Amino acid sequence: MIELNENDLKNFAGHSSKGNQLKWCQDNIWYKADYTGYEGLSEYMISNLISKSNLEPSEYILYETEGISYKHTSFKGAKSKDFLTEGDQLITLSRLYNNKYNRDFTKDLWHINETTNRLEFLIDQVVQMTGLEDFGIYMTKMLTIDAFFLNEDRHLHNIAVIMKPDNTFKYCPFFDQGAGLLADTTLDYPMGVDIYNLIGEVKGKTICQDLNEALDVAESLYGQTIHFTFNKSDVSNLLSDESVYDSEIKKRVETIIYEQMRKYTYLFN
Repeated sequence: MIELNENDLKNFAGHSSKGNQLKWCQDNIWYKADYTGYEGLSEYMISNLISKSNLEPSEYILYETEGISYKHTSFKGAKSKDFLTEGDQLITLSRLYNNKYNRDFTKDLWHINETTNRLEFLIDQVVQMTGLEDFGIYMTKMLTIDAFFLNEDRHLHNIAVIMKPDNTFKYCPFFDQGAGLLADTTLDYPMGVDIYNLIGEVKGKTICQDLNEALDVAESLYGQTIHFTFNKSDVSNLLSDESVYDSEIKKRVETIIYEQMRKYTYLFN
């Protein structure tokens, strides 16, 4: 367990609908406390499972679960290394668009009727603003991760690029996926409710509410971008090695991932 103090606490304006977690940074390590359920376990499982894919190590951030002590209160959560180098600035797509056009990117995007057209508009705008020509491939990878791991909280305040000191841009590694795997047990996905029904209730926020539709649209434009190589033993071993969360939650997460493996068999071929 790590003991953190007020000097380590980082406060941010609440952009994410599920992003009001306590966050700290100490010695270039970020810590996040669970807020609605088991976000730390979700971060740990998703990051370690996408490491077993064709993604390069530079494309994702690995998380470990961690017990956190702060002001005489104990939390469960996760930790990860700070991936920004000196002078780098993380900037969300929403902020980038607002800075350039003084308009709300989300409103402009959702005024477009067709999902395919929304994605094309999003990609075109980001390429124009950043010069990142392969942003469509990047988004397809992200939408693959979100559909498979049921990340419901990927909106334009939660998608970012890195602006370097010379005002050029680079891709942001995939991180901040604690809203996946039905982690919100406080409100939306309580323990004890049938998992298969809950999976059907998950709604996306990126280009449409249906995570499967969003992935289908992206793959129709850019092809399959991720190939997973993990198996059920890998899932089981990761959960067995984890020491912060209880067995009931781990069993639930295992069942969710097994169901998604069954559903998305093609991502393993």
